[in-house]
Amino acid sequence: MIRYGIIGFGLHAVKRMVPGFRQAERSQLVALSRRDMEKAKESARNFEVPLAFASVEDLCRHPEVDAVFIATPNVCHLDDVLTAACHGKHILCEKPMAMDADECRRMIQAAEKAGVKLGVAQVFRFEKSVRNIQNWAASGELGRIVLARSEFCYPGSNHARAWINDRKTGGGTVADVGVHCIDALRFILQDEAVRVQAHTVSDAASGDVDATGVLVLEFSRGTLATVAVSMRAEYRTPMELVGSSAVLSADNAFTVDFPLRVDIRRAGKLQQSHEFSNEGSYGRMLDAFTDWVEGRETFAAPGVQGLQNQLVVDAAYQSAATGKTVELPQI
Repeated sequence: MIRYGIIGFGLHAVKRMVPGFRQAERSQLVALSRRDMEKAKESARNFEVPLAFASVEDLCRHPEVDAVFIATPNVCHLDDVLTAACHGKHILCEKPMAMDADECRRMIQAAEKAGVKLGVAQVFRFEKSVRNIQNWAASGELGRIVLARSEFCYPGSNHARAWINDRKTGGGTVADVGVHCIDALRFILQDEAVRVQAHTVSDAASGDVDATGVLVLEFSRGTLATVAVSMRAEYRTPMELVGSSAVLSADNAFTVDFPLRVDIRRAGKLQQSHEFSNEGSYGRMLDAFTDWVEGRETFAAPGVQGLQNQLVVDAAYQSAATGKTVELPQI
C-alpha cells in the first residue's frame, strides 16, 4: 500500500481524485495541502483525510507520505515536483505536465537524480474504451489508419478553475484538454506526430488565452489527425478512426461519467457495437502508479510521455502564433 498526499486540494481533487482513491485497492489518501490552513483542515475533516498541511514543503517532509499527486495550477507543477523529489517522494503530476517542454525536462532530471518515480496523470490511458480502441487499431482490423479525429469540448464560462483563463498560470483550452486528445491519439496509434499546424481563437471571457482551437497533426506513419477543443460548448469527447477497411467511431469515447458505445462500420454498414464504462479509471491509474513504485509493473504514462505531449502543445501554440506548420522534435 502506497500512502499519498494531494498537493492542491481543489475542484479536481474533490470531483475526481477522492473518488479515485476510494476505488483504488493499493493506494491510500493520507494527506492534503491547501494554501489556507483552516481550509485544509476543513477539507481533511470533510473527506476523512488524516493529515492536513498549508504548504507543499510540510506535506512532502512528513514521513507517513510515500507519494504525492500534484493537482495545482500548471504554473506550480515545476516547483511542486522539485520539492517532492527533494524529499524523496514519488510523484504523479496532473496534466499538462508543465508550462513548457524545458520545465518537463527539469522535472524528469530531478526525479531521476532523486531516484523517485515521476508519472503524468493522463487518465485516458487507463480507460477501458481507450484500451480497446487501441487494440482494434493495432490488430489491423481497421486496416491502415488514414485519418483520426479527437475532440474535447466543455462549458468553461465562469468555471471554478478561474486560472484556465490566465496565460501566466497555464490557461488555455489546448493546454487544458487538447493535451488529453493529443495523448489519446499518440497512445491509440502508437505513433508520434512529426508536424503540427494549429489555429486558435480567443474571446472576451478568455482574454489572452485560447477559448477554442483546431490542430492538424501528421504522424510518422502517415496518419493525419485533427484535434478540436473548446471551452465554449457542451461537453463532448468524440473519437473517430478512419481506416482503409473500416471506420471506428464513438460519440463520447473518453467520458468517465456514463457508459459509451464504440461502433465499427464497413462499407457504411454497422459490423460491431460495444458498450463500455470507464468508471473506476482514476482508481486504476492510481493503482498502476503504485504498482510501478513497488516494482511490479511499468506505468503507461511516465514523465517522458508528459514531455512528448508538451512538445506537441508547445508546437501548436507556436503554429497558432506564426501561422506556420511546425516540425516536432523527437525524443
